[in-house]
Amino acid sequence: MLGGMSTRDPQAPGLARFARLIADETRAACLLALLDGRAWTAGELARHAGVAASTLSEHLGKLVAGGLLTEERQGRHRYVRLADARVAQLVEDLAAQVAPGSERPRSLREAGAGSAMARGRTCYDHLAGRLGIAVTDALTGLRLLRRDTEFALTDDGLTWFDEQGIPLVRTGRRPLARACLDWTERRPHLAGVAGAALCRHALDAGWCVRIGSARAVKVTDKGERAFAELLGIEPATLH
Repeated sequence: MLGGMSTRDPQAPGLARFARLIADETRAACLLALLDGRAWTAGELARHAGVAASTLSEHLGKLVAGGLLTEERQGRHRYVRLADARVAQLVEDLAAQVAPGSERPRSLREAGAGSAMARGRTCYDHLAGRLGIAVTDALTGLRLLRRDTEFALTDDGLTWFDEQGIPLVRTGRRPLARACLDWTERRPHLAGVAGAALCRHALDAGWCVRIGSARAVKVTDKGERAFAELLGIEPATLH
């Protein structure tokens, strides 16, 4: 204290409250699950987190009140999703601070799920894991993506997206291209409008399919051919 007056930053209490929202294993599990970009029912999240529905409902109420989740009701079902891409980025960035493998899998099933997530997954609405890194490296190698300071599509990159019929629709203040630190690969992958558009196209075109109830995705035979033809990615890289 100086002269009997506190010098504490006035944002400190708010930051502490916000941090407490995430500092709970059940709520953290829900936030990570919702990084798949989809809306989940409260029941689905309760089973995923391994807690009773009544317990999960209390946790969801706190996350919604804190602005991390949005909810909607359809009949008897309550659906929740991450509030926006900003929240997704925050969760992924925090997850990247946890060293991969710091928590040992408790079963063969959990180990298999972890391996699948590391191989390829969605990070909210863009591709991540080895798949996301392979795509990002390929775009860079073909000079479709610049990574000298921040991520940015080149003129050739804009043309490439247009030629593939992948629209880049900007909404709000979201950047066209953004680097997102991959928590398993410890390297940045492509996010932003371009990353989301490419992920959506890969799923819609059948290049990738979701597997299990988590965020893991698998590259199909059609996807292997497409990634090889369009980006020069060797199929072995995707496994």
